Amino acid sequence: MENKVRIVPMNGDHLDQVAELERICFSVPWSRNMLAEELENDLSAFLVALDGEEQVVGYAGMQVVLDEGYITNVAVRPDCRRKGIAGKLLQVFLDFAQGHHLAFLTLEVRASNYDAIALYGSRGFRSVGRRRHYYEHPKEDAVIMTKEFKYGTANTNT
Repeated sequence: MENKVRIVPMNGDHLDQVAELERICFSVPWSRNMLAEELENDLSAFLVALDGEEQVVGYAGMQVVLDEGYITNVAVRPDCRRKGIAGKLLQVFLDFAQGHHLAFLTLEVRASNYDAIALYGSRGFRSVGRRRHYYEHPKEDAVIMTKEFKYGTANTNT
């Protein structure tokens, strides 16, 4: 499936499917209105992964403030996981970070989400702390993971 997936910027046509993906993947999902607001936010970049039928199978969001990147969301449809989609979405943000000389990318991930932690670790993110009881339903800590870039030349293939 990975070869058939296209990564494109999210637009208004994707909002219903992305909002549905939020409801499927997260216990406290972003609303359609919250997602729509991000399309108007000059600091935000949201991507969707489209399958061969142009259906949203994954998406990711990032906010950039000065030279800092904050990955806000990464979600893949449950029946499409472990097929490289999250990695492709993440790679676009890593390439952006390098190309725009960001100092770092950072994100929070549920402490029990071992697959996501492994993916981020494989791309050079390292655990730098925890946010206690960050997540609700169920209450759980977040692991803060960060990848630092040195002068915009960090190797993303670690």
